Amino acid sequence: MTLDRAIERIQFCYPQVYYACHTRHDRARSTTAHLSARDSTILVHLDGAEPVTLSTLARHLSLSPSTLSEAVTKLEALGYVVKARGAAGDRRRVGLVLTRKGIDAVRASSVLEAQRLRLALCTLSSPDRAAAVAGLELLARACQRAKNVEEKR
Repeated sequence: MTLDRAIERIQFCYPQVYYACHTRHDRARSTTAHLSARDSTILVHLDGAEPVTLSTLARHLSLSPSTLSEAVTKLEALGYVVKARGAAGDRRRVGLVLTRKGIDAVRASSVLEAQRLRLALCTLSSPDRAAAVAGLELLARACQRAKNVEEKR
């Protein structure tokens, strides 16, 4: 498949997934998870294993470090994130990692409704379902790498 054809297919397929499974959520501090729209945005950009530095996240979300720090303090207090040391215990590079509770909060506040995804995924065989997820994970990793390269320019 050519690069242009791959871009075209993704540009057509991704919106179809989004519109078929999208649901509107009112994310207010009064929700069970106590998440604002900004809080949910922060959480969805984190991972349960690989730490994301505060500076990287602030740049990506176009937030001031102080604004992000305030939000992170709240998310830590709610048990959604923990701070993790960088590679080789580098004390200067602190990153954020989602906790199990944070992962559950992301799932509860996702713009993609779990039941709609379940219905779609049930139409696939187990190998096709695994291939679809693997492909999406591969694309997400590639997008993150490309974004990192772009930010360094």
